Amino acid sequence: MIVIVDYGLGNIHNVKRAVEHLGYDVVLSRDPKTIQSADQLILPGVGHFKDAMTAIRQYNLDTLLQQYDKPIVGICLGMQLMYEGSEEGHETGLGLLKGQITEIQTPYTVPHLGWNNLIAPNADLTHDVYFVHSYQAPMNDDVVAYADYGTRIPGIVQHGRYIGIQFHPEKSGEIGLQILAQALKGGWQHA
Repeated sequence: MIVIVDYGLGNIHNVKRAVEHLGYDVVLSRDPKTIQSADQLILPGVGHFKDAMTAIRQYNLDTLLQQYDKPIVGICLGMQLMYEGSEEGHETGLGLLKGQITEIQTPYTVPHLGWNNLIAPNADLTHDVYFVHSYQAPMNDDVVAYADYGTRIPGIVQHGRYIGIQFHPEKSGEIGLQILAQALKGGWQHA
């Protein structure tokens, strides 16, 4: 069973439909026992980093997520929450991934909104996907695929059992579903 962590911010119903479409049993929950019994978690998110971390702490999910020892897939803001902290609200994150979330520095308009091509030197992921964000993860060894938006913006990251997807796979058509399916199967490090 996959649990989508429901902390009150996010596109959870569309993500749930996408995961169900892929054939998985999925539950929306913030209940600690339900979360602990899951085979893996999806951490969704839409909105402001500080508001999201405040909600996660309010529901006592921060320690639970930090101690969860199975795969976690973060989507959009959910991916950013997995990092150590963010310039957005100058807030501490979950610390599952190393580095800080920073404001996108580009000559182009921010937010990074709409379809953009993924670039993946070591994986077959060169496809257009749908982005909506103003902050980005660091470009480091965890980056599986990135988008060029006047600067390199991580689109998919993976470090062990932690996978982050910056774009919205549930809004990115069939390719988005294929990428989400691969993430739920364990990602790209062993592909």
